[in-house]
Amino acid sequence: MKRKNNYPVFVILLFIILMIAFFRSGSPQYNLKKMTEKTRTNFLMNTLVQIRVYGEDPDRVIDRSFERIQNIEEMMSRTLAGSDIYRINENSSSSEFIPVNPDTFKVLERALFFAELTGGKFDPTIGPLVELWGIGTADARVPTEEEVKEALSLVDYRKLILNPGDNGVKLLLEGMKLDLGGIAKGFAADEVKKILKEEGIESAYINLGGNVMLVGGKPDGSPWKIGIQDPRFNRGNVMASIELEDKTIVTSGNYERYFEEDGVIYHHILDPETGYPASSGIISVSIICDSSLDADALSTSVFILGMEKGLELINQLEGYEAIIITDDLGIVLTEGLKGKVTLLNKDFYFLGSD
Repeated sequence: MKRKNNYPVFVILLFIILMIAFFRSGSPQYNLKKMTEKTRTNFLMNTLVQIRVYGEDPDRVIDRSFERIQNIEEMMSRTLAGSDIYRINENSSSSEFIPVNPDTFKVLERALFFAELTGGKFDPTIGPLVELWGIGTADARVPTEEEVKEALSLVDYRKLILNPGDNGVKLLLEGMKLDLGGIAKGFAADEVKKILKEEGIESAYINLGGNVMLVGGKPDGSPWKIGIQDPRFNRGNVMASIELEDKTIVTSGNYERYFEEDGVIYHHILDPETGYPASSGIISVSIICDSSLDADALSTSVFILGMEKGLELINQLEGYEAIIITDDLGIVLTEGLKGKVTLLNKDFYFLGSD
């Protein structure tokens, strides 16, 4: 009597068991099928905000994120009546501290930190100059030297007083005005990332008008490929790229907001020392680190400081990298980025390379 051969049946059963184990193991390929990609764009904080989320319920998460950004705008806008910054500016020289939200106080504390760190090149009291030039508005114009001098007399971060006991804020001179345009978007990006992490999102892309925040890598496990803006043109034109995961990259450039008068370009990054648009031989700075708030402040600071002092600043900070583009299209990278930036336009070149 011949023994029946059960080998084929055994192989089939083993295959089924392995497939069940594979799908229950949470493999990337299987989880990717469960994910839904959702991208939404909104206009907040005076810029276009794009949020792309990969998850099981992305709409709800994006709703939370946009609500948080709007909440931050309502606290920190210079022009929105009733905001913390608006109330402080309206009560400059008041003998009383103006109470503000803890978030606003936190951002002002960090703004003062960077003001001290940069010797005043980053200054949250630059509001009078911002209003005087009006760059990015219909009222943009070149002011007179006397007007610039008068506005400069009201720009001094050392006359911004904070009271941690009750989140109170005071400006010591009448006419002083705060402007958090160089840091508030970064804070908003950090807050969105915090929400996404709380919601268990492992892959997302956030862009607040040049403030890019990445949650993890792409859904397939590969890093995000981020384009570096060509500073000679409007947004959407890139001259290089870099691969990043779970980082922020913030770029400040002379292409963002500007106007032209008598053949001269006037951009929006104002030097608190001179009162005029910064002229440091730099046309673009990108900062890469973990905190978008820090990157926001540092990209502005390095742009104003110039190549030598800007690099000195970044090199003394652990965990911070920079891509600096000079006005003759040379590119300088901090040590941690060398060999990681891919050029896409032959007009540009790496300074210091053979």
